Amino acid sequence: MKALLSTGALTLALILGGCGDKGVDANAVESGGAGATATPIPAPNGGDWTETVSVTPEGGYVMGNPNAAVKVVEFGSMTCSHCAAFAAQGLPQLTANYVKTGHVSIEFRNFVRDPADIAASLLARCGGETPFFTLTDQLFAAQEDWIGKLQAMTPADQQRLQGLSPQQAVGAMANQAGLVDFVRLRGIPEDKARACLADEAALKKLVDMNAEATSKYQIAGTPSFLINNEIVPNSADWSTLEPAIKAALR
Repeated sequence: MKALLSTGALTLALILGGCGDKGVDANAVESGGAGATATPIPAPNGGDWTETVSVTPEGGYVMGNPNAAVKVVEFGSMTCSHCAAFAAQGLPQLTANYVKTGHVSIEFRNFVRDPADIAASLLARCGGETPFFTLTDQLFAAQEDWIGKLQAMTPADQQRLQGLSPQQAVGAMANQAGLVDFVRLRGIPEDKARACLADEAALKKLVDMNAEATSKYQIAGTPSFLINNEIVPNSADWSTLEPAIKAALR
């Protein structure tokens, strides 16, 4: 755990230097196309499948029909610009055209890379199932702003950060980035947010998800995707992921 939470030079380089993931064009135009052609599966009580969210045994959050024929899993990092691009460009089409039909579900598993990523992930998960996807999307949408606050740290600020314990570093990153206020304005009380940042069990869950993603699926970059528990190669944006979903629905 300590290695993952290191506040040394490498960690700061990841935060201040941007996304260390796959070389994907973050401005790629997503493909068009209709969703599943099969008859939509009604959600319970006349509801909307995008409002059905639950926690998986692996620690991710899944939206949609739990018995969907096609189960998509995204491994994403909150400090990854390509993940933010997918959240803006791909996820709306995935949910509108596929998840709502009940034939596809989408699970998000946090793949944390640094204390800022951990802080954002803990806060996105702080309110439980109902606000998770909304908070995650909002954090991605505001990513440039809160990472910009970290990039504005002075050398003295960075030096102080490196002198903190791993747990203290997570809280300090949240403060520096303005993340506690960010989630407070979106319904997470400050006391609860700070408790979530200090929650060792929640932190261990993030660490365990990283370990499984790395050992079981060899996840090295974000975003990465599974379809029905199989890695989808070269699929870090919607234009490459959607054809794989369509193929799985046939």
